[in-house]
Amino acid sequence: MATDVRLKEELPAITDQLVETYTECSRLNHLAHEPLPNRDAVAEIVSELFEVLYPGYGKRQSLHIGNIGYYVGSLVDSLHDKLTTQIARALRHELCHESPHADCEKMAQPKAVELLRRLSDVRKTLELDVEAAFRGDPAARSHHEIIFCYPGLEAITVYRVAHELHGLGVPFIPRMMTELAHAKTGIDIHPGATIGPAFFIDHGTGVVIGETCHIGRGVKLYQGVTLGALSFTKDDEGELLRGAYKRHPTLDDGVIVYANATILGGQTVIGARAVVGSNVWLTESVPPDTTVVLEKPKLRLKGAKPSNEPLTYEI
Repeated sequence: MATDVRLKEELPAITDQLVETYTECSRLNHLAHEPLPNRDAVAEIVSELFEVLYPGYGKRQSLHIGNIGYYVGSLVDSLHDKLTTQIARALRHELCHESPHADCEKMAQPKAVELLRRLSDVRKTLELDVEAAFRGDPAARSHHEIIFCYPGLEAITVYRVAHELHGLGVPFIPRMMTELAHAKTGIDIHPGATIGPAFFIDHGTGVVIGETCHIGRGVKLYQGVTLGALSFTKDDEGELLRGAYKRHPTLDDGVIVYANATILGGQTVIGARAVVGSNVWLTESVPPDTTVVLEKPKLRLKGAKPSNEPLTYEI
């Protein structure tokens, strides 16, 4: 590696400049505190959860009814330890100022065990999600293909676990989990959202589901759908009010929302079995069994072209 010694002489000064910003921009540091949850450890937890939820599809494929108990038992034991450690770190950060001597490991272990206890019910819900994907997509050849290949199911799986942790009052980790899925699939589901069973996201990229969304049973979304907030409430000082007041829409049972539709507002309710067409922008409620579509745009062919040249279209 070729180096210029004169340039390397600048490095101590660069280091000093950076260290100065650690005082000036202190919100970007986490110094002299207990450690936060570890990103790699949370990713490993998500990976092991997939092994428990979908045994035989991941790292270990030579599984059968004779050895599945041993394999899952070892995973559950590992998850208990890893979850307890990471949840304790998250709780310690939230409580360190108010209760610096709190036993965070003692608080974390019951939450870890309760999450593991709920995984059986999560699997039952995921089976309905997989079946909804199979019934809703003629391109799907099998349930195996959906579990192996569909990013929508991956995002929903992570959401369903993260939602349980969110309900248990665990900070940081639920959002870390859903952001791992977001980075991988392009699907952004806040762990605070409430989503019923038999939920299917087709194609998926660009879907956004806000924290206070309520989604019923058997709902289907296509790519690019946004279920967002219409406006944000502020306090007397002009600061945003935070928390789970209703900012995002409600989709009742059996709703279908097609690609790139945007539905906004905490008071917006899409009634049961309604269909929202592509590119629709909605900020008001829709009755059940209603179809909402944009008027068809007019196409105009512009200019005569020789037969061997492509036509241009203007909308």
